[in-house]
Amino acid sequence: MYRRFLNDNDYLGIITQEALAQLTRGNDGRFVQAEESAEISIVEYLSENYEVEKELARGKYIAEYDRRITYPVGVHIYFEGQIHEVIRSISGYRKPSTVIYWEECSDINTDAALVINYSQFGTYYPGNKVNCNGVIYTCLSENGYKFDDIRIPLVSGWKEVETPSWQPIGYPLWDVVEYGGEFYTLTTLDSFDSNLDPMASNNWGAIADYDPAYNTYELSDHEYVVYKGRVFSPETDVNADIPQAGQHLVLHDPRNSNLKRHMVRLAVYELTKLIAPNNVSVVRIRDYEDSMKWLNDAARLRLNPQIPRKLDETKKPVTDWQLATFQTDYNPHCNPWFI
Repeated sequence: MYRRFLNDNDYLGIITQEALAQLTRGNDGRFVQAEESAEISIVEYLSENYEVEKELARGKYIAEYDRRITYPVGVHIYFEGQIHEVIRSISGYRKPSTVIYWEECSDINTDAALVINYSQFGTYYPGNKVNCNGVIYTCLSENGYKFDDIRIPLVSGWKEVETPSWQPIGYPLWDVVEYGGEFYTLTTLDSFDSNLDPMASNNWGAIADYDPAYNTYELSDHEYVVYKGRVFSPETDVNADIPQAGQHLVLHDPRNSNLKRHMVRLAVYELTKLIAPNNVSVVRIRDYEDSMKWLNDAARLRLNPQIPRKLDETKKPVTDWQLATFQTDYNPHCNPWFI
């Protein structure tokens, strides 16, 4: 699936919302088609000498804010339609767990440098290994973004509560019991009759199922939830932080401004061709030609596109063979015509 470098708002610098809607005709797939074509041109011209793929990835992997995800300082996300930088970490909500998902890897021969870093957007199966904060973990139970079950290694937040079957005996306040396949907690001792079962007594309250949409779980010894047939109580704050601009986030776009500007121009040209191939405006043709000239000049090193140069094994910028000068040194490591 194609990941977009641009977003819809990027187009509004050179085209109105109404005109853009006419070009797409409500079909968001046209954005993808036009941007993919524009990206092919950009990569074709710039990939020889520049780290253009890495620059494009900086925009392609900016994700929408998701309450399930914990965001560290420095990452960029889409929040309320705009790109923001996280300046204070934002915690996602934490679900209870009935199984063990990860264990620290005990294989001393595992090379940490060869193990992929853990990602909350990843999908993991038993036996997979990840590097999380410098520690290697082995996956024991499948989990991950696609499973809608994100489990950061050794991060929990809930403790399981014992649930004995109800008996006609005395119970302390907030004790938990199981009765008739349901779970109850003793909410009050006023007029408590130990002979009345939880269904017949007003002293017992039913424990609700865990709901990830509920975001006000209290850090309390008598805050209980039912999850997959078991009862849990929070031992840390398990709610998702509510992001606030200025407190957790600031507006900041990390994408290369040159790439963004020229990709927009090329994509608008492609969108126009989709609906009126024989009636492209002079303005769009001029923008297209200007951007193609910019790409050509950048490819020939006539201008600086503000994109890092690719480096060879000697850590020096690579040289396009078409631009290389003749040399008398026949050492293949020195003469670019032999590289």
